[in-house]
Amino acid sequence: MKWIAVLVGARNAGGLSPVQVEAARNATAGGDAIWLADDLAAEFPLAATDWRPAEDAIRASLGGAPVDVAVIPAAGRRKRLLIADMDSTIIGCECIDELADFAGVKEQVSQITERAMRGELDFPEALRHRVALLKGLPLGALQQAYDERVRLNPGARTLVQTMKAAGAVTALVSGGFTFFTGRVAQAAGFAVNRANILLDDGATLLGTVASPILGREAKLASMLELSAVNQIDGAACVAIGDGANDLAMIEAAGLGVAYRAKPVVAAAARARIDHADLSALLYFQGYRQAEFVD
Repeated sequence: MKWIAVLVGARNAGGLSPVQVEAARNATAGGDAIWLADDLAAEFPLAATDWRPAEDAIRASLGGAPVDVAVIPAAGRRKRLLIADMDSTIIGCECIDELADFAGVKEQVSQITERAMRGELDFPEALRHRVALLKGLPLGALQQAYDERVRLNPGARTLVQTMKAAGAVTALVSGGFTFFTGRVAQAAGFAVNRANILLDDGATLLGTVASPILGREAKLASMLELSAVNQIDGAACVAIGDGANDLAMIEAAGLGVAYRAKPVVAAAARARIDHADLSALLYFQGYRQAEFVD
């Protein structure tokens, strides 16, 4: 198998230098480098037989610099289905934690969220527990939380719009809530969004969530369903997320990516984005910056 090594620097930390690219090439006997974005992203071919030793050698050559590295099969790099987690991936917060802040229970809820995302708790049980703590919260708090707390992460809209322009199916699939996924999907440009439904009495939250709960296995099921409906092979799917409930889809996708992820996810994902913004996922697929759609 032929491999492509991709290096992406962080815009706010000096980007990527020719010296770094040359060091990476020397560490792996890589081919000639191609710059995908000046001073930010580059790639080069590898003759390695296995991706992991090559990736480890590149990371070692960088000496801990804030540069993301992915060694990707040269064939089939551009994916036809993007399936993305929402909280702490496409947006920079956990919506349930922000709702909990309005309810005066943020510390308690945030602790449960952190443990659930690390895979230490059963996700459906943890979700029901957290939602119960929101009982009585006025519905207006949901819109206030969205307006004041929810922001797209850098590169999110560019990622979605560029893949959509290239003909890919784009789906936002969250263990959070439809109130937020509908709005975030519209802001970023996702064609599909799925999440859990908070139940209310018309004025306040009831402290319950509709069944079945969309969690780890439901995210995978959504990816498989969207692949089948759109006649997309599993190898042509890319999944990105940060928490344990994203693991199944990340492990099953042709390219599974961990974004600022919990350790259990970072260890299992095929690629990681630890430093750059979400547009790094476009560079991993071989897009040049000149092809980006904002």
